[in-house]
Amino acid sequence: MSAKSTTAGAVSAGRKPAVSLSASQTFWRIIFYIVSIAISVFMFLPFFWSLLTSLKPSDEIFSMPIRWLPSRLTWEHYRAAFTTVPFGLYFWNSLVLAVAGVLANLFFGSLSGFAFAKLQFKLNKPLFRVLLAAMMIPGIVTMIPSFYVLKHFPFVGGNDWYGAGGNGFLNSFWGIILPGASGSFAVFFMRQFFLTLPSDMMEMARIEGSGEFRIFWNIYWPLTKPALATLGIFTFQAGWNSFLWPMIILNDPNKATIQMGLQAFSYNHQTDFGPMMAGALIAILPILVLFLQLQKYFVQGIAFSGTKG
Repeated sequence: MSAKSTTAGAVSAGRKPAVSLSASQTFWRIIFYIVSIAISVFMFLPFFWSLLTSLKPSDEIFSMPIRWLPSRLTWEHYRAAFTTVPFGLYFWNSLVLAVAGVLANLFFGSLSGFAFAKLQFKLNKPLFRVLLAAMMIPGIVTMIPSFYVLKHFPFVGGNDWYGAGGNGFLNSFWGIILPGASGSFAVFFMRQFFLTLPSDMMEMARIEGSGEFRIFWNIYWPLTKPALATLGIFTFQAGWNSFLWPMIILNDPNKATIQMGLQAFSYNHQTDFGPMMAGALIAILPILVLFLQLQKYFVQGIAFSGTKG
């Protein structure tokens, strides 16, 4: 029996014919896996070192020669992380700010993205180009104007009609939440996803007498779960890891974030690496858990977004 008839018989029986790899294909596949494993190990080493450092006794952290595995495991650095500074309070403050930023970006970013993608109005494309241009401006450039606006916001924080006499939104969580409530990336990302959804549903809903917001909320919003999960991960990570802007806005130690709290382990030109590594590992737990819970939607959101212009 010839090879051609064997392949035809396998296809007719519903089985996939076996595909043999050439020697060169096998070689390059092996090289690919070796390089991938090497890169993965290289990327994992800093995290592994941080984990071991948080569990080492203090006298073994920088011992020479370097000891990767500690002689004994200790939890003293984790206790020090929570007793040296109010780490639990900082954790809660960061969680509140990050969750508030996620909710604001998911709603306002989706609403704006829906408008740019599905609604036809005169300045649609010019405004979207302005949005794209705003994405190219580094955040450090807008910090001084943002600070000035927050400080002199009328009728807030003791300010009068002219924005004078008080501190505005300074030293409050609103000073962190409001500037990033609807980021340019969130609008752009959701707009790209809405472009992948058909417009026929919107036309049918309009014929039935539905308003624009009802069309957005009841028809299109439930279809955006993959994009919302992806945007939520990005926004939560950015808000959780934010350091410079909270450092500028917040002066009250009871409102400090977890990233500001990690700075407390560096003082007098010295760094207490044990508690710092323990605090850093605790700080990455929410992002890790969030990604593991939403990774299915994350992959779908990356696959479907950005496919149309």
